[in-house]
Amino acid sequence: MTEAPRGSDSISPTAHYTGQVWARNGLSPPELATAAGRLSFNSLRPAMAISSALGGPTLEQFLLARHRLIDHLLEQAIAAGRVSRVLEVACGMSPRGWRFARRFGERITYVEADLPAMARRKRDALERAGSLTDHHRVAEIDALAEEGEISIGGVVAGLEGDGGLGAITEGLLSYLDRDGVTGLWGRIATALRRAGGGSYLSDIHLSDENQGALSAGFLRALSVFVRGRVELHFRDEEEALGTLAEAGFATAVLHRPADFSSSIEVSGRGADLVRVIEARPD
Repeated sequence: MTEAPRGSDSISPTAHYTGQVWARNGLSPPELATAAGRLSFNSLRPAMAISSALGGPTLEQFLLARHRLIDHLLEQAIAAGRVSRVLEVACGMSPRGWRFARRFGERITYVEADLPAMARRKRDALERAGSLTDHHRVAEIDALAEEGEISIGGVVAGLEGDGGLGAITEGLLSYLDRDGVTGLWGRIATALRRAGGGSYLSDIHLSDENQGALSAGFLRALSVFVRGRVELHFRDEEEALGTLAEAGFATAVLHRPADFSSSIEVSGRGADLVRVIEARPD
C-alpha cells in the first residue's frame, strides 16, 4: 500500500500461501492457486508440523478459522438484508468473491480490490475461472489513500445500487502500523455511513491473547515469512473496541472463532490466536 511501512512486495508471499490453503481445503477453484503458493506451503510444512506436535498453532489453522468466520458473518448480514454490496479490500487470492458470486448471483454486487499488480493477477485468474460478471468484478484500490478514484471512498462511490455495504479487510491489519489501522478504520466507517450502513469484517490479533513461548515463536516465524514484523496493535478487547468507536463505528464485537464451532469448522490452537471484528456505523 502507498506509504505503508513495508512495500507491497512483502504481502505477496502470504497472498500465494493463503491461495494454496484455500485450494487444498476445497474453498477455491484451481485458477486461484499458484505454483508459488504450493512451494511456500510445502516449505513451511516441517515448521508447522513441529509447532502442531508441540501443541502450538499453525498458519493453516488460524487462516481457516478467520476465513470461515468472516464468511459466516457476511452470509448472516446478507440474509438479514443489511448488505447487498461487498467490497473486499486487499483481496489477494481470496476465493470469497468467487464463492459468494456463485451462491447469491445478482442478489449482491461483489467487488474485489487490491493494488494494481495484484488486481491484474486476480482479474486474470477470475476470468479463467469464468466468474467475472457485472455483479462480480475486480477494482484497483489503495486502502491508505485519503481520497481519489482508487481510495476506499472513491471505489465505494462507484458501486451501483443502494443496499448496505459489507467491507472486508481480511489479512491486512497486521501489515500496517497503528496509525495506518486507525486511519483505515475511519475511512471504512465513513464509507459505510455514506453507503447507507452495513458491516465491517476483519481479522485482528490481540497481544494479550498471543502470549507464551509457542505463540511468540509462531509470530516470529510468521514475521520472517512476510518479510517484516507482524503488528499487534492492541493489548486487549477493550482497547480495540475503544479505538473502533473513536474511528466512527457505533457498535462493534470481536468474535472468537470457537464460539461459532456449531456453525463453522474450527480446529487447532491457531484458531485461538485470532478474533474477527464485526462493526457497524449505526
